[in-house]
Amino acid sequence: MIFFNMGKSAITARDVSTALDERSREIFRRIVETYLESGEPLGSRNLSRILPMSLSPASVRNVMSDLEELGLIYAPHISAGRLPTQTGLRFFVDAFMQVGSLTQDERGSIERQMRSSEDQPVETLYNEASRMLSGLSRGAGLVVAAKADPALKHVEFIRLEPTKALAVLVGEHNQVENRIIELPAGVTASQLTEAANFLNAHLSGQTLHEVRSQLEKLKEQVSTELDVLSQDLVARGLAIWAGEDGDKATRLIVRGRANLLEGLAGAEDIDRLRLLFDDLERKESLIEILNLADSGPGVRIFIGSENKLFSLSGSSLIVAPYRDGDDRIVGAVGVIGPTRLNYSRIVPMVDYTAQVMAKLTRSGH
Repeated sequence: MIFFNMGKSAITARDVSTALDERSREIFRRIVETYLESGEPLGSRNLSRILPMSLSPASVRNVMSDLEELGLIYAPHISAGRLPTQTGLRFFVDAFMQVGSLTQDERGSIERQMRSSEDQPVETLYNEASRMLSGLSRGAGLVVAAKADPALKHVEFIRLEPTKALAVLVGEHNQVENRIIELPAGVTASQLTEAANFLNAHLSGQTLHEVRSQLEKLKEQVSTELDVLSQDLVARGLAIWAGEDGDKATRLIVRGRANLLEGLAGAEDIDRLRLLFDDLERKESLIEILNLADSGPGVRIFIGSENKLFSLSGSSLIVAPYRDGDDRIVGAVGVIGPTRLNYSRIVPMVDYTAQVMAKLTRSGH
């Protein structure tokens, strides 16, 4: 089952539903569906031809005028057809949209593509997930992942230069990370070994957060067991791993940006797309996406300015979190694109991809 959590809108679906009769609802639905399919406005003459009930173009125009007063549609140009407003799109998603379901073949395809990266580095999994979502949605697929905080299994320091060393961290699932650290002046090879032995003896099996807390308690013991230079080495090595390098705290993988160039109408669309790319490059946007995914269960839909992150570019975001074995949110997957995304099809794709990511995360990918 897909749990659906919508963004907030100024007017609720219930409020609008009470104001619309059957023909108003049908005219509104046709305008939105035409927009989602082609991006084009729909005029009264064409509407009168495709409606299931018999209405003249003049009667259709009267209904369209009422829908405009409700803030659901607008005319992009004088004497043109009508397009849905952001409020109209939200109402359509809340009140009309039927969320599709993936076939067994589609589910199998997603799982096979994701599991093809199972024995690869975790970045390969992120790349595959974002690339797959992009290909299926024709939007830009994105994966946001919080930096992992694995339990330590083994730590080693390897001298590279007189003032540089390679810190090697082995996690509980044998994942290995390497970082180059600056050495205090005068550190010897025996002090590198001494610092690594201390960490492996006292702090193995703990996460980096737990290690930092434990070191505070072990300060006195550190002072007696290690000399000053080795103490400094331990502190420097753990500072790197504990996430003080802010640029490494969160990762964002985006694939399919070229898809967003399709169907652009003019300079205004190009400017909005440029704003979107600027948003995606800002580091704080990564945390914001995770916060959006964390603020409610299941798949969340944000249309245009409902989400302050992409309000200037007017883009829509469909996003779902995935969790680790301790039920902590460790990342999010989603699709970003123009407001005329195929929401009913993309929602189950994002939902199932998040489920597969959670499985792979829990299995210790």
